[in-house]
Amino acid sequence: MEQVYKNKKDCSGCTACQHICPNKAITMQADSEGFLYPVIEQKKCIGCGLCRDICPFINSESLKNGGQQNCYSCVHKDEDVLRASTSGGAFTALSDYILEIGGVVYGADFDEEFNVCHSRAATKEERDRQRVSKYAQSDLKDIFVQVKNDLQNGLTVLFTGTPCQVAGLKAYLPRHITANLYLCDLICHSIPSPLIWKEYKVFQEAKHGGGKMTKVMFRSKLHPWTRNNSNRGFIFEMNGDGTLHEDNIFYDLFFKVGTIMRPSCANCKFTTQNRVSAITIADYWGIEEYSPETYNPLGVSVILANNSKGEKLVYHMKQRANIKQRPLAEQLKHQKRLSEPVQYPDFRSEFWEDLHRDGFEAVMNKYVYKK
Repeated sequence: MEQVYKNKKDCSGCTACQHICPNKAITMQADSEGFLYPVIEQKKCIGCGLCRDICPFINSESLKNGGQQNCYSCVHKDEDVLRASTSGGAFTALSDYILEIGGVVYGADFDEEFNVCHSRAATKEERDRQRVSKYAQSDLKDIFVQVKNDLQNGLTVLFTGTPCQVAGLKAYLPRHITANLYLCDLICHSIPSPLIWKEYKVFQEAKHGGGKMTKVMFRSKLHPWTRNNSNRGFIFEMNGDGTLHEDNIFYDLFFKVGTIMRPSCANCKFTTQNRVSAITIADYWGIEEYSPETYNPLGVSVILANNSKGEKLVYHMKQRANIKQRPLAEQLKHQKRLSEPVQYPDFRSEFWEDLHRDGFEAVMNKYVYKK
C-alpha cells in the first residue's frame, strides 16, 4: 500500500493507523507545514489494509454517539482553579474525580521546549500541566499504546483531546477493554500548525535579545472572560525573570488570518452535534445573555453529556463545581463547530508559499500588520 490517505484533507494525524500496523511499517512524519502524517515504509508493508480499516475519517459515523444529549453550564467553586483555567474549570473538576478514584489522565501538555504534546498524569501536579488550551496540534507519539496498556492493567483512564484525536483512540482500542475508559473532547475551532507555533517562539525570543521562553499561557485571565476577549491574553516569560509579556500575534494568525490550520480541519467529520466522546467541554458562549446570574468574569464552561458515561461524570463533577442544566439550543446557536467545519480563505496556499520563501516575520508583516 502506497499511502493511508488519498488526500491530506482526509487525514487528521491521529496515529491510529501507525499503532494498528502489525508490521510497524508506519511512522508519523512532518510535512512542510509542520503537521504529522503517516508514511508507509514499503518494504515492511504487507498490504493488510488495517490502517485504512481503522481510519476515523473513513469510519467517522460508526464512532459517534446517538440518543440523549444534555447541556450544562459549569463554574468551578475554587477561584484559583478558575484563574488557572481557560474557561470555567470543567477539566479540573472532571480530572480530579478520575485521579481521586486512582485513575490516570491524558491531555495536552508542553515539553521542555514548549512543543505541544500529550502526556500521562497520575497526580494533580502532573494534571495541572494539562490545564489551559494550547493552540497547536499536539504530538501524540505512543499515547494510544499507553492508554491501551493502562486499561489492560485495570486502570480507569480519562483521555482528553480534539474530536479527531478522541475518534482515533476510540477506533484503535478493542471494545472489550474500554469499560473504564472515559473520553472527553473539545468543541474545536481547528488545529494550528506546530511549525507556525515554533516560528512564533523563535521570533519572540529573538525580539527579546536572544533569550528563552520559560513560561507560556494561552487564554490567561488578564482580561475578563468573554467571547470578544477569547483571542487575547497570551502571556509569556523570558529567561525566568518574572516579567510577563502579552502579545496576540499568534492569535491573529489563527483567528483573523485563518491560514495556519491543518487541511483536514476544513473537511472535519466531527464538527457535529453527535459527538464521539462521553463528554464534551468548551467555553459557554452566550451565558451572559441567557443566564446573567451564572456569568463569571473568570470563566464559564459548557458541558455536553453525550451518553450515560458522560452523565456519570457530570454527577461526580458537581462536588467541585456549580453545574446547571441548560437548553442545548443555546450552544447550537453559539458554537458553529457543532454544525460545520472551519473554512479557509482563498489565499491559504499563498500564505504558505510566502512563509517558505520570505520567512515568518515577512508573513506577519503582510498578513497581520498588512504593511
